[in-house]
Amino acid sequence: MRRRGCLLLAGVLLTGVSSCGLTSGSPMVDAVEPGSIGRGKPLEGANLTVTSKEFTEQLILGAIMGIAFQAAGAQVIDRTGIQGSIGAREAVVKGNADASYEYTGTAWITYQGNSKPLPDPRKQWEAVREADLRNGVTWLEPSALNNTYALAMNQANYRKYGTRTLSEVAALAKSDPSAVTLCVEGEFANRTDGLRGMEKAYGMNVAAGNITQMDTGIIYTQTAKGACTYGEVFTTDGRIKSMNLVVMKDDRKFFPNYNAAPMVNTGALKKWPAIPEVLDPVTAKLDNEVARTLNAKVDVDGEDPHQVALDWMVNEGFVRKR
Repeated sequence: MRRRGCLLLAGVLLTGVSSCGLTSGSPMVDAVEPGSIGRGKPLEGANLTVTSKEFTEQLILGAIMGIAFQAAGAQVIDRTGIQGSIGAREAVVKGNADASYEYTGTAWITYQGNSKPLPDPRKQWEAVREADLRNGVTWLEPSALNNTYALAMNQANYRKYGTRTLSEVAALAKSDPSAVTLCVEGEFANRTDGLRGMEKAYGMNVAAGNITQMDTGIIYTQTAKGACTYGEVFTTDGRIKSMNLVVMKDDRKFFPNYNAAPMVNTGALKKWPAIPEVLDPVTAKLDNEVARTLNAKVDVDGEDPHQVALDWMVNEGFVRKR
């Protein structure tokens, strides 16, 4: 969600330079027709480029966007998989790409330089949208998909301790300190919007000896095994579903909102004003449960992200195969 770096993609070289240097892409060639979206093909004649970051959820979202554009009549260049937030962002800002799905919290904190997130997800989106208009970027309606931090536990520990909220975890840490052990990433352990900030917000005091730092993937397996009572997770990760973990509710709304929404180059939007009517119904269908299911198909079942996106678009009736 907040990864950094650059990746040079293989494929047909396109002109344009982003903060990660030259990027490349290839045509999307999905044989799709309008379903519930794209009727009348309002993007007929458009040549649109979609981009994304390199991790699973972003690859799926980028494919979903490109498939929607194709169904509406556009020719689409696929430049998904740019490593890191900054490269994908700059491609849209500079017009080397036309649109991507981005996260409101990433924009507010990483791109726009704010340190204090807004707890209301709608107000967070509105603030991001207003600030980015001056950068030549327009944000379309947001989804309920919120890829933020959380703590999760396995079913056995849930039956034992019964916590459902972070306030209840804080209470457990006070009444039975040895019961609350945490598996977290090193970054999370030291971020102000991570462990230390969470402890302060909830009045939670976890002994240093009860906190183990490890790589992200190991956290999920160790939490599932019960090696730690609670593990740091991302709320849309497919492993939550596949490992049947229970996610603690952030009842004081401490963690920033990272709602996914289309981020569109304003020039492209002016040229093709039908883009919102094509994307809004799709975005409205995206939530954490959908994301977990689709992400698990890739990360757990080993399926191709683009095929997962296409299958979902067809199954939801957004598009039809020719």
